[in-house]
Amino acid sequence: MLRLKRIGLKTYDENVAFLSAQCRIYKPEAFTTLNKVEITAADGRRIMASLNIVENGDMLGPENLGLSIPAFHRLGTPEGTEVSLTLATPPRSLDSVRRKIGGEVLSDAELDAVVRDIAAHRYSKSETVAFVVACAAFMTTDEVLGLTRAMAAAGDHLVWASPSAPFPMLADKHCIGGLPGNRTSMIIVPIVAAYGLPIPKTSSRAITSPAGTADTMEVLANVDVTTERMKEIVAANKGCLTWGGHVNLSPADDIMITVERPLAIDTPEQMVASILSKKLAAGATHLLIDIPVGATAKVRTATDAARLRKLFEYVGGALGLHMTVIITDGSQPVGRGIGPVLEARDVMSVLRNEPGAPQDLKERAILLAGHILDFDPALRGGEGQVTARRILADGRALACMERIMTAQGPPPHPATLGHLVKNIEATASGTVVAIDCFRLARIARLAGAPTSKGAGIDLLKKVGDAVKRGEPMYRIHAAVETDYSFASDMALEAHGYTIV
Repeated sequence: MLRLKRIGLKTYDENVAFLSAQCRIYKPEAFTTLNKVEITAADGRRIMASLNIVENGDMLGPENLGLSIPAFHRLGTPEGTEVSLTLATPPRSLDSVRRKIGGEVLSDAELDAVVRDIAAHRYSKSETVAFVVACAAFMTTDEVLGLTRAMAAAGDHLVWASPSAPFPMLADKHCIGGLPGNRTSMIIVPIVAAYGLPIPKTSSRAITSPAGTADTMEVLANVDVTTERMKEIVAANKGCLTWGGHVNLSPADDIMITVERPLAIDTPEQMVASILSKKLAAGATHLLIDIPVGATAKVRTATDAARLRKLFEYVGGALGLHMTVIITDGSQPVGRGIGPVLEARDVMSVLRNEPGAPQDLKERAILLAGHILDFDPALRGGEGQVTARRILADGRALACMERIMTAQGPPPHPATLGHLVKNIEATASGTVVAIDCFRLARIARLAGAPTSKGAGIDLLKKVGDAVKRGEPMYRIHAAVETDYSFASDMALEAHGYTIV
């Protein structure tokens, strides 16, 4: 038996094991690097991991087996525990992956087996990549439905109804992304919750964007909330805005995302399966999907948007979700801030009904909240937007947001706007006719967002505004000199504004 040792390496979602080249118990030459091995503890707990052979004797003793941080936590036994090591038998579901690579259609049972093995970390990263790429090449509509069901079934399910607090309707909302500053959820949730319709919002942190809902909400309140506490908050306030890290919803999707992002794979089929599997597992009964369309957004043509809408409606309907899918303007960033602190500023100015609040963010949030309120059969058709506007105007939405913030607790760290400031000036006089969403998002990320909460871009000009040569179009904020330099250089190279 080997002795377990925790190796302080973050290997993201992958289980990685380390065996010394000087090991006296197992012959390292019997294993090759990246072999999949099964590790079994004395109490019977076991995991699968990719094996690495360590030549440096100072890092790992010859009688130890090292586990990366995620693998150590998943095995769940203390350091020093005795463990054994065997070569892992390849999952049978890999035969289905090979069939998919060959262009064949997989059955629901095959998709379920593949997804369960991915969720259980039985696949190496390369095997997961093979499945993702094969699906990106070709999937039928029925395969998308089967994949969605399998992904939702492989993780936990949130159950909200109870004898003391039944929730016959549970609303949720999702935007497919690609639009900087589009922080409507933080306005929609308090509007809908103030109306009385439960809307627990669990969000991920940003992966490729300058801010996610969880990143921005963390400027105002704690988002690291346990599932049980989240249920208490929703029971008392009808809504929450939390990070989904404590909820094991569609875990296979989380693993597949880690290989999709570096490869820039984001097909309509995989997008639909990813979003709907999480909403199904989260217990949503009524769902609004927002598809922004614009030349530099994630979805760039009306034709692509219509195809995506139909796929959402087919799969969502088959899963029993009450869905509304709307197509919105994605031609430019929403609001004036890009980055957590700046976006939180915009959200609160809308909720407070301040005169200078960004009207595009306000109107977009009212539109989307209205569609959610229209799910309530007690409202006459079309009254949703009128009701949403009234709830925002009379202060009920702000009061609800303040209750939610109090219930979730204060933010873990105070966040202030980045003190390093660079104005990006117009190179010509005229009218702003287009803003490149993708480029501005990249500049904001180079400035440090979302890791640095106060980093980002403050937009001073939007589409339709007149601008004079030398006048600032936007302002970069950063907290670190290197981030400030990278973002400034990129903006000066090409600022992302079209002026005519």
